[in-house]
Amino acid sequence: MKIEFTLNGTPQSVDVPENMPLLWVVRDVLNLKGTKFGCGKAMCGACTLHIDGDAVRSCSYSAQYAQGKNITTIEGLAPEGSLHPVQQAWIDEVVPQCGYCQPGFMMAVANLLDKIPNPSDEDIDDNITNLCRCGTYYRMRKAIHRAAALKNNL
Repeated sequence: MKIEFTLNGTPQSVDVPENMPLLWVVRDVLNLKGTKFGCGKAMCGACTLHIDGDAVRSCSYSAQYAQGKNITTIEGLAPEGSLHPVQQAWIDEVVPQCGYCQPGFMMAVANLLDKIPNPSDEDIDDNITNLCRCGTYYRMRKAIHRAAALKNNL
């Protein structure tokens, strides 16, 4: 099935099986490796990207539904040569341990900050449901608050 969409600001056209998960379109067809495979059941959030401004777990999102959509991956979160406030906060707070899940977390957090610019701890708990095997949640919470401050100062 031919599917056309915009990925990180660039029009794309792919010919893939309609039920292929969007994760594999992004990783294997378009060769953007920042979005990760974790559980394959939309539970862990490693595959989170943005579709028309919403955080979506791409491992369970069929490619056919990407038709005409605007999709952003971790590679397109910030303009080339700069960092998104979430990326900067992740660096400042030394969040990653193994780092595998972090792109999905950053995408989920960027989406949260678009909807709730100054989230409380309760907002974070209610909206960030990704999983981190290394348990870097404390550093992530600090980074989320730092990212909110950075974003609000832009």
